[in-house]
Amino acid sequence: MTEILVWHRSDLRPADNAALAAAALDGDPVPLFCFDPQFYGADGLACDARLRFLHESLADLRGQYRALGSDLALLHGDPRERLRDLLDEYDALYVNRDVTARYGRDRDDDVFAWDAVRAFGGDGIVRDADETRSEWREQATAWMEADPHPAPETLPANPLDSEVTIDDIETRYDTSPTKTNAPEGGRAPALRRLDRFVDSVPAYPGNVAPPAAAESGCSRLSAYLKFGCLSVREVYQRIQSAPACRGREMYESRLFWNRHYKQKLADWAGWTDRAVNPVFRGYNRSNHDPELLAAWKEGRTGFPLVDAAMRALVETGFINFRMRAMCASFLTYVLREPWQYGADFYYYHLIDADPGINHTQWQSQAGVVGVHPVRVYDPAKQVREYDPDGEFVCEYVPELAALPDAHLPRPEKAPLAALDEAGIELGADGNYPRPVVDYERRASEARDRFARLSDRAREAIETPTVWRRASLSRNRREQLRETDAEADGQASLDDF
Repeated sequence: MTEILVWHRSDLRPADNAALAAAALDGDPVPLFCFDPQFYGADGLACDARLRFLHESLADLRGQYRALGSDLALLHGDPRERLRDLLDEYDALYVNRDVTARYGRDRDDDVFAWDAVRAFGGDGIVRDADETRSEWREQATAWMEADPHPAPETLPANPLDSEVTIDDIETRYDTSPTKTNAPEGGRAPALRRLDRFVDSVPAYPGNVAPPAAAESGCSRLSAYLKFGCLSVREVYQRIQSAPACRGREMYESRLFWNRHYKQKLADWAGWTDRAVNPVFRGYNRSNHDPELLAAWKEGRTGFPLVDAAMRALVETGFINFRMRAMCASFLTYVLREPWQYGADFYYYHLIDADPGINHTQWQSQAGVVGVHPVRVYDPAKQVREYDPDGEFVCEYVPELAALPDAHLPRPEKAPLAALDEAGIELGADGNYPRPVVDYERRASEARDRFARLSDRAREAIETPTVWRRASLSRNRREQLRETDAEADGQASLDDF
C-alpha cells in the first residue's frame, strides 16, 4: 500500500483537511508534525503562550488521530532536512498550503519544488494567477459554502514513531507561559467556544468594540483559526445556524476579511517588511525615538486607554480589534514611529498572530498603503465612548482605579484635589506618567503630513505593479478610498 506523509502546520485538525482527505483516498496517511527550532529560543517570534497554545493543539490532535486508529508522529529539526530524509522511506508527501512570509515562504518554496510533494490549496485563497482580485468575492463565497472535506472514519496505524514528546520540547526551550487568561488550544475547546458564540451572536454588535466586553463577548476564535483547529469554512457554515441578525452578518463579514487579508500576503510577501506604497518606504524612520517606543510597549505613555491596551496585550496575548487599531494609529501617527516596530511587537505577543492579517492591517492602520483615510484615534474620546466607567482602564492601569471616571480620559487635566484624593502623582517621579507627547498637535501634524503626500501616494498605488501587490479590488480602483466600514473591520461582500 502507498504510504503518504501528511505534514501538519496550520491545519491542526482531521476535518476539512484537503491533504489528509486526499492521502486517505490515495493510500495510507502517515500524519506528522515537525517542531522547527526557527520558532523557538531567544530569536523566536512567538511568545510562550502562543507556543503553549500550539502544544495543547497538538496534544488534542494526537488524541483525535488515536481515536481514528492512527497517531501523530512528532519530529524535531529543520523540516526541509527531516522531510527529505523521510521521503527515502515513504512514497509521497501531502501538505496543505499556507499563506506565509519570510522564512516560512522560503521553506515552503523549497519543499513544494520536490517531485514527491503534492501541495493543496482549497482554502479560499487564489494562487498562481496574474489577477487574483477578479471575481474574488464570488470564488470566496463559493468556497465558504462548499462541502468541507470529510474526516476519515478510520485510519491505519502510523508506522512513523515520534522522536520527541511535547514535554521534551517545552523543557528544551523553556516555554512555560507567563500570560494570564490565555485560551486552551485544541479542536475540542474550539468547538465548545464556537457553540457558545453561536448562542450569543445577537449580542455580538454590542460586544465587539468595548475592550472590556470584547474579552468575553467576542468570538475569541481567532487563535483556533490561526492554528487551524477549526477551518474558516467550518466556522462560516456553523454560524449559519444562528438566528439571522446584525451580529451574524457582522461576523460573517469578519470571516471574509480573514481571507481578504490573507490574500494580500499571498499576492505579495513584502507586506511584513516594507510599505506596499513606495511613497512611504522608510516613513518615520528618521523620527525613531527608542524612549517613546519603549513607553508604548510598556504601557506608560500617559494616555490611559493606550496604556491599558498595551499592558493587556503583554499580560494576556489578546486585545480586540478596536484597541489594536487605536494603538497602531497612536504609534505611527502620534508617536511617529515606523509601523514595523509595532507590527513585530504585536506579532510576538498576540496568541492569534497571523502575518497575513497582522502586518497587512498594520499597514492599513498606519496609512502607508496610500488609499486609506487618515484615522488618528483620539485615546480620550475612545475612553468616553467605549470604556466610560473605566472597567478596562482600571483593570490594567490599577494606579488610576481610584480616580473618578470623568477624569480617566485625561488624568493630567484632573483637579489636583481629585488626583491627591486618588493617591495619584503624575510625572517621572510619580506613579503615573504625564502624556509623553501633545496629542492634539501631533494629530494635526500627522494629517498635514499625509495630506502633502496624498497625490503622490495615489499616483503610486495606481501603477499596475503596486496595485497588484496591494491586492485591491476593481471596486476599490473605482472608488480609490477606504470606507469607514473597513476601518471597523466590517464591510458588505461587494467591498471585497
